[in-house]
Formats: sequence, structure tokens, C-alpha cells
Amino acid sequence: MSPVISVSNLDKVYATGHQALRQISLDIRKGEIFALLGPNGAGKTTLISIICGLVNPTAGSVQANGHDIITEYRAARAQIGLVPQELTTDAFETVWNTVTFSRGLFGKPRNPAHIEKTLRSLSLWDKKDNRLITLSGGMKRRVMIAKALSHEPAILFLDEPTAGVDVSLRKDMWALVRSLRATGVTIILTTHYIEEAQEMADRVGIINHGELILVEEKNALMSKLGQKQMILHLGAPLSSIPETLSPWPLSLSNNGRDLIYSYDAQREQTGIAALIQAIDREGMTLLDLETTERSLEDIFVDLIGAHA
Repeated sequence: MSPVISVSNLDKVYATGHQALRQISLDIRKGEIFALLGPNGAGKTTLISIICGLVNPTAGSVQANGHDIITEYRAARAQIGLVPQELTTDAFETVWNTVTFSRGLFGKPRNPAHIEKTLRSLSLWDKKDNRLITLSGGMKRRVMIAKALSHEPAILFLDEPTAGVDVSLRKDMWALVRSLRATGVTIILTTHYIEEAQEMADRVGIINHGELILVEEKNALMSKLGQKQMILHLGAPLSSIPETLSPWPLSLSNNGRDLIYSYDAQREQTGIAALIQAIDREGMTLLDLETTERSLEDIFVDLIGAHA
């Protein structure tokens, strides 16, 4: 199956000389949720802006659902809905009129039933006659999503969609994202809430300094790079790790009171039982133990640090 978005050897150099993107190549599959992660200034918004036709690339090519974003701009742009970070709305227009107008911008015929369905799915129906200036920030964010969905795009970009919104709205938005994906819409999101990417995404891409440093299936990434740690709380602090425990990757923390063992939870033999037996033979007292699992955020931080 052809990718719904295909990015090839994309560069962006601004007039100031700043190179925002370097040789980005990326294929995004139809119907997936793809999370693009990276620190501020990494190039996330520049990449989205180029794909959506808002910024011109310096080199490379992009296709959206088979349409070149330069030579077939109108056809490519009609495939895409974009929810930007900034809340840009006509303050004195009503919710209904602004969403209906957005649909018309793409040459779509009037479809009140679709507009109603979209507003209801975003809990905006009771606000349809309200002027945007009267709405809260969270409600305005919902209106931006409704505008992006007004022309029934095949691809939806969500650039930090839950920034500054409450927990209830965030849950509503992610329920909507799941329902859209179920209908075949491809979702590309950037987020600072990495736990959301961990929960929602099918694949994860990490960008830093304008370079795409990793693209991976989320589950495979968690399996390959995610580790568990066992923290053994000792009865007496250690100044160093005994030589007899050298076969295990151990470290000390909490002023020698905690022994940290990192291991791959996917392996059949984790080595935990043998480690505890070895500790017992050393005459060390264990007060307690606990396990923790690395999150996608831990992996993200490690990867960004390695490519700083």
C-alpha cells in the first residue's frame, strides 16, 4: 500500500541561514496515528508547515495522498486538516459560521449534517450560535479541530493539540482521535505530553536539530529500548559493589542504601533470582525491593541526549 504521506530528502534553510530541517525522509501509512516528538526548536512545526503547504522547502519533495505539495498544491492541501498550536479565529464570528466557512474554502458543497456531526463530537453543539470571543481557551481549541475536520480530510495534523486544555477536554480529544482513526483518517500529532504518545501512537518519530533520528513502531521501540529496573533497598549502605556481584549490571544510589539492577523484561531469564541468592551469600540484608519500567519519556530523553 502506498504511503498517505511521503517525504523525501527534505531540507529547509531560512533566510537567516538557519537550517531547520536536514535530509528528512519519512513515509506515513494510511490510517495510523504517528507521533512526532522532539524538544522545542527541533523542527517539528517546520516539518508540519511544509507538508501542509504553509512553508516552502529548500530541497526535497512531499506527497500528500499521491499529490505533490508544490505542483498539485490545491489537491494536496484538500487532503489535509491542520490544527495549529496558535488559536487563530475570527473573534466576532459564530462557531457554526466559522466552521461552515472553513469547509467552503476547500470548495466543498454545503453539508449541514456533517458540520452538526463534527460539532456534536467535540461537545460544541450547544455553542454553535456563540461568538468565538465568548468561548474559553479550551472551547476555542475544539473549534480549531472542528474547522480542520470541516472538509473531511484524509489526513489530520494536530500540532500540540492539548496544550493548555483541561484533563476532561484532553480525554474528549483523544476519544475523537481514536474514532477518526477507526474511519481511516491518518493522524499525525506533536505533543509535549509524551505519555499521550505512549498511549495513542502506532509509531513514533523523534526529531532533534532538524534531523529525524528515529522512526519506530511504538511497541517495538518500548521492547528494544525499554528496560525495567529493580531497586533493592539495603539494610546497611555500601561504599562499593562487591566483586562477587560483578556479573550483574548494578549501580548504587541513595548514598549506597539502594542497589539498582537494570534488566530486559522480555528475556526468559532476567537473572533476578540468581542475583538475590548472590546477595544473600554476601550476608547483605534486603529491607525491600521494587521494580520500575522505563517509559517512552525516559527513552526520548536518552535519545535526545545522545544526539545533543
